Order: sequence, then structure tokens, then C-alpha cells
Amino acid sequence: MIKTLCIFCGSSMGNRPVYASQATWVAKALFEKNITLVYGGANVGLMQILADTLLQSGGKVIGVMPKSLVEKEVAHTRLTKLHIVGDMQERKALMTSLSDAFIALPGAYGTLDELFEVLTWNQLGIIHKPIGLLNVDNFFSPLVHMLDTAVKEHFLRVEHRNILQVDENIHALLQKLEDFKPVTAEKWIERLKAGSI
Repeated sequence: MIKTLCIFCGSSMGNRPVYASQATWVAKALFEKNITLVYGGANVGLMQILADTLLQSGGKVIGVMPKSLVEKEVAHTRLTKLHIVGDMQERKALMTSLSDAFIALPGAYGTLDELFEVLTWNQLGIIHKPIGLLNVDNFFSPLVHMLDTAVKEHFLRVEHRNILQVDENIHALLQKLEDFKPVTAEKWIERLKAGSI
């Protein structure tokens, strides 16, 4: 059962209202299921919408932010709890330990960095926690296609591709995360023969 959910998403709003509206729906879905939000702690962009909507509903929100960003005055000051950490690596490690599962909403470098770190940790067996993409208006479709291509070209095992659950509906995606069963598989698709180049 998911009690704490980490969400990676943009510190910008994007250029279409659908991104903000979907972030609002996600927060409402978390409140309905009594799930605590864990996120980057910012008071800007989609991150702010998630936090504000859930807090206004009476839900709980935990932020994790490096000291350098707090000093730039982007930290949300009304959270249930704000953890201030030393750097980005410490931030990701703490968010991972605090969370039962993860979802990525639209974003860019930071969002993808966080997403792929937890995917890699699952692939290596460091953690065994479900991960999802909320594919808002096909935002992530090119990324999903890239991962499917990596499977086709034998750079990614099917078992590891299937770690990442994808849906356009937050309720359906949450259910997929609840139903997720980790599969143990060696990272390497094939090992080089001894002595080969």
C-alpha cells in the first residue's frame, strides 16, 4: 500500500493549461487516497501547484531541498515538513528513502535526472519501488518510444523496461503502482565471452 509518493515535475508551468490542471488532479487524487506527497520542496511551477492543492485540501506534503536553493528563496514555507539537505545527491537519496513509490509529471533535466536515477536503482536492485509516468497529453510519448527502441536494440531488458509504468490517467497509474510486482533480472542482456573484445 502506497502511503508516501514522491513526484518529480517541473519548476516551470509549461506553456499550456493542461499541465497545471493535471497537477491539480494529481494532488486531489493523493488526498482522496490519503497519500503523503514527497517532492522537491519548491514554491514555483508545477511543484507549487501540487503542494498548494494538497495542502489546501488538508493533505500532507514533505519537501526536500538543498540549502543552496533555499537560499535563493524558492523553498515552499508552508509545508508539513521541509528537509534541508547539503546537495542534490543527498536530496535524491532522502526523497527515495521517504517514498513508497514515484511518479514523474512533465518537466525537463531535473525531472528526468530524478526519474532515471530511481529507475537505475531499481534495475540494479538497490531499491524495489514502483515508478510511473503520467503521460499528460502525450508529453512523455517520445521518451516511452526511446525506451521501447532500447529494448528492441538490446540495450534494455524487457523486465527493466516494465519497471516504468505509464498511463494518462492518475487513478489508473496509481493502481498500476499498487499492483506492481518487482521482477529480478540480471542487468546485462549478454555477457562478453572470456577473452573477447
